[in-house]
Amino acid sequence: MTLHEDRTTDSDVLVVGAGPVGLACALFLARDGWQVTVLERWPSPYPRPRAVHFDDEVARLLADAGLGRRLDELTEPADSYEWRNAAGDTLLRFDWSALGPSGWPTASMMYQPDLEQALVETAEANPAITVLRGHEAVQLSETTGSVRLTTRDGLGGEHRFTAPWVVGSDGANSFVRGHMPTEMLDLGFFYDWLIVDVRPHEERTWNPVNLQICDPARPTTVVSGGPGRRRWEFMRMPGETVEELNTEARAWELLAPWDLTPDNCTLERHAVYTFQARWADIWRSGRLLLAGDAAHLMPPFAGQGMCSGIRDAANLSWKLSLVLKGEADPAVLDTYGGERGAHVQHAIGKSVELGKVICVTDPDAAAGRDTSMIALGADPERILPPLPPPTLVNGVISGGPAGLPGPSAGILTMQARVRHRGFTGLLDEVVGHGFVVASTVDPRTVLAPGQLTFLDRVGAHLLHLAPPDAEADPEVAAFDIDGVYLPHLHAAGHTGVVIRPDHYLFGTAGTPRELAALVTELRHQLTSPSVPAAPTPVSPAAQAGGG
Repeated sequence: MTLHEDRTTDSDVLVVGAGPVGLACALFLARDGWQVTVLERWPSPYPRPRAVHFDDEVARLLADAGLGRRLDELTEPADSYEWRNAAGDTLLRFDWSALGPSGWPTASMMYQPDLEQALVETAEANPAITVLRGHEAVQLSETTGSVRLTTRDGLGGEHRFTAPWVVGSDGANSFVRGHMPTEMLDLGFFYDWLIVDVRPHEERTWNPVNLQICDPARPTTVVSGGPGRRRWEFMRMPGETVEELNTEARAWELLAPWDLTPDNCTLERHAVYTFQARWADIWRSGRLLLAGDAAHLMPPFAGQGMCSGIRDAANLSWKLSLVLKGEADPAVLDTYGGERGAHVQHAIGKSVELGKVICVTDPDAAAGRDTSMIALGADPERILPPLPPPTLVNGVISGGPAGLPGPSAGILTMQARVRHRGFTGLLDEVVGHGFVVASTVDPRTVLAPGQLTFLDRVGAHLLHLAPPDAEADPEVAAFDIDGVYLPHLHAAGHTGVVIRPDHYLFGTAGTPRELAALVTELRHQLTSPSVPAAPTPVSPAAQAGGG
């Protein structure tokens, strides 16, 4: 057997797995100038759809990865989502017609193979990224300063790669996770559903775009599968075997009530999936890190599976980039699992709670559920159980008294249009990637020279938020042309903010002096992080979410 020492052994990061999460992670790291090698066991991309949805935050992150100008062609906005009972009565109604806080559609439906192809093309166009397919990871060893990874190609040849860091985005049966002292925490939520993807031959109007049918005789999901496609999901009923459900004939039989036949549409896939609720207790061990399905699995009812993985990539990449640059202590990576683990538990808890409402098969229980939901006006805020908001509560965020998060610290920041250096557009488009230090006064006038040097080293952008008609230095002026940022800061009593590269708020300042203190605290947290490596905590909401 031949062993090859590959030319790509000088990579800064090895990413195992070339799905959306691995490719996004590579793109985020390459954007900062790092050499990334992506190793994928399969010789070609998986040709069938899986995820079909992402939200406005993830649209913002995909734009960060370089897909912003392509998202319109890759997606179909979902302006509505309804839950109905067997009689057609509306149980829940979600209005997604407005843009989300991140400046993109609240919900976008997509065909995953097309999204992956766009990510692949963007990655292959980047000289800092090497994507190698047909390389199955078979051996891994870690030393003090690097990781050695051996892969086997389709002809049996072995290839050896080394890099300081390895990111395992290699799915539910992760090879990388198998080399970490990690356990998967499981809520014991298991349901089998038949997934059926079709492509109608003629355009048809679907109203609502996304529909959940809470019929105890067969809970069913009907959603967009991206432009020109539709997806149906049919729950396996008690007494029905997977083998009975997972046939092409059965798929056509279940599609018949929607007037879908082999004559008017193409059946692209039918497969039974077991919906699960699991997450890793440890996301980093030494130089190994997990992301995406390697770290968590969740039911699809909240549409947050792939979304959570893209958030993983965004959170991990900026921290890993600063560690590689020498501007952050490697212990900063210990905050990754704590921050993302808490977020994932929120998403899993929400998905499980939705599933517990949907997956009711007892007619009497379903009738009671329907009566209660209809009486509450189909209002999600009144009907769905409260869960903790997806806000960072620990990690790299500003601490208040006794180490508690400061006001507004840890929330996802909004995005609106600004005019900056002669360009007008969404904040990320015109300012660029990195930390943002924004203030109602010129930040350069309140920060010490050493602080300005530090911010320059970590790639921060300094912004003076000003009204459209104000006079301000064009070097730092960001004119709030839609009147979004300044009124928000005024109402909250804030003079300035520090925003992380993944768009979460590090902290807020009520005065210029507090802004300077905030920058000092950021520097301290990056160079002397106080969060130790520890298993991801289990939130009370997640503990109570099992069904």
